Amino acid sequence: MEAHRIERKLAAILSADVKGYSRLMGADEEATLHTLTAYRKVMDTLIELHRGRIVGTAGDSVLAEFASVVDAVECAVTIQTRLGTENASLSPDKRMEFRIGINLGDVMVQGEQIYGDGVNIAARLEALADPGGICISGTVYDQIKNKLVLEYEYQGEQTVKNIAEPVRVYRIVMESETAPTIGKGQEDSATGPKTRRVGTAHLTWTVLASVGLLVAGGILTLLYPSLSSFRTPHSAIRDQEALPLPDKPSVAVLPFTNISGDPEQEYFSDGLTEDLTTDLSKISGLFVIARNSSFVYKGKAVDVGEIQRKLGVRYVLEGSVRKVSDQVRITAQLVDTTTGGHVWSERYDRPLQEIFALQDEIRQKIVTALKVKLTKDEQERFQQAPTNNLEAYDYFLRGREPFSQGTKEGNAQARQMLEKAVALDPQYAGAYAMLGNTYFIEWFNQWSQDPQTLERAFELAQRAVTLDDALPLAHGVLGGVYQVKNQHDQAIAEGERAVVLDPNNAESYARLALILGPAGRAEEAIEVAKKAMRLNPHYPPFYIYALGSAYHQAWQNEEAIATMKRYLVYNPNVFIPHLVLTCSYSDLGRYEEARAAATEVLRLSPNFTTEVWKKNQWTKDPAQLERHINNLRKAGLK
Repeated sequence: MEAHRIERKLAAILSADVKGYSRLMGADEEATLHTLTAYRKVMDTLIELHRGRIVGTAGDSVLAEFASVVDAVECAVTIQTRLGTENASLSPDKRMEFRIGINLGDVMVQGEQIYGDGVNIAARLEALADPGGICISGTVYDQIKNKLVLEYEYQGEQTVKNIAEPVRVYRIVMESETAPTIGKGQEDSATGPKTRRVGTAHLTWTVLASVGLLVAGGILTLLYPSLSSFRTPHSAIRDQEALPLPDKPSVAVLPFTNISGDPEQEYFSDGLTEDLTTDLSKISGLFVIARNSSFVYKGKAVDVGEIQRKLGVRYVLEGSVRKVSDQVRITAQLVDTTTGGHVWSERYDRPLQEIFALQDEIRQKIVTALKVKLTKDEQERFQQAPTNNLEAYDYFLRGREPFSQGTKEGNAQARQMLEKAVALDPQYAGAYAMLGNTYFIEWFNQWSQDPQTLERAFELAQRAVTLDDALPLAHGVLGGVYQVKNQHDQAIAEGERAVVLDPNNAESYARLALILGPAGRAEEAIEVAKKAMRLNPHYPPFYIYALGSAYHQAWQNEEAIATMKRYLVYNPNVFIPHLVLTCSYSDLGRYEEARAAATEVLRLSPNFTTEVWKKNQWTKDPAQLERHINNLRKAGLK
């Protein structure tokens, strides 16, 4: 008689436990049990949502298996992000922090249980993880390194208990990191052409807990924040394949180094960098990387070859700024990333009052060096200085810096500076556009209960367009307001106008994608969202949402599910992506997964009803809306 064969299979195993659980129980048993129960409910739901199966639980530990290692890691990151948010409301001595280990390996199956080294390694990895952290094995890393937008730190080969061979271990970086302190400025000739330290280091890269998906006053508002208000993990594309070079001259403007000896002048060097980026971006004959992706390298020693691979550009513009009293010295150089050689370099010593003429000269030098011809419209647009008032310009730069923080306080500080700018120069169109954007962001994030906030944003954007119809930001703000007002044709017109005026503005493309999808142009929206991602390779989670939304509106359900799950890694507590998952799973007939997603919708929006949702939608095609609502109801949403 043939011996009974043990069933085996390959599985991704997630092992989790609470660091310091015994201490928590000793301090307060009832409170600890209450927290554990609540956190386990969150974990159970997320494991189910990511198509995992809970194998066993004992005390504070959880063991789960997944058919997909990508699902396992996405689930772990979402769990830690979600529980991190919950822990933030607790005092440090009461926080319950899980450690998670993930392994991909062969396991033995007996009934509902799994056994073997594959499981044991996951448990050992869990013990190596930091509280609130995740450790993965080398086999897991090999499978996901080019698939997920995460940062990994190699921890070396670790010898672990009862495992014969050392295990390669990687840590998933869960928290933002601050760039190292800058050394010498870029004028230091000892620095070789291949490795450079860019700008100064004061930026912290964060993942937002929320990205502005709201139901405010019963009206659905989608995503229109200025992307400068979004920070993205600097590793967002670290493990992706090298990006191909575009079919036109391509440039990244790296943050110019402030060598004034005064950290307070940082706003000026950053402002100059952003102005040069904006000017070059408006040239249709160039491909220009977004400011957000270039500023990832601020304060870091970089290899131009790495920039070529990660940003997909042929050229890098870099330099330094020294501003003293009413004088400014700017050193700039254009570097070929394929060779490390200089295409053009120059040093300028000018009175501060000539700053706009100086920026124009640098732009012209770059255009000439790259043999790019400006169109007639482009030539005309560049003939006008943004303002003749240097003090107003200084306030504009001082306002742009806190606005980029993406906080309520930063937004308020920016507005104060911008109001001073327009008071000094009532004809300063760019300042009006940025000022209008602060009101739109305030309304959008519900930082103000004033019903006139949105109207104020609209008025200021209109004022900016009246003064200068060639401002992409002003048209972008108008497009956002028009969409909120359900004026679809006007929203599209403004969104497309913004793209025409600045063909390299990633933010404009992302906003346009969100306008086109509900208007019945979902296939176009997909390509537009991808264009935004290419222009801003270190794109914020907002872009992932825009692409997932476009896939959903095109009923490309598998793509919509995969993309929204990527988004939820960053922002698990936003209910609309869970709603998209509910609808997409239901449309595919995967009702168990649809119900799990619907549970998340109700957790985040307990009063959600399909009737209210339907009334507040503005999808042009009624049949599309009806299909959407029916799918939600099939998943159990009332």
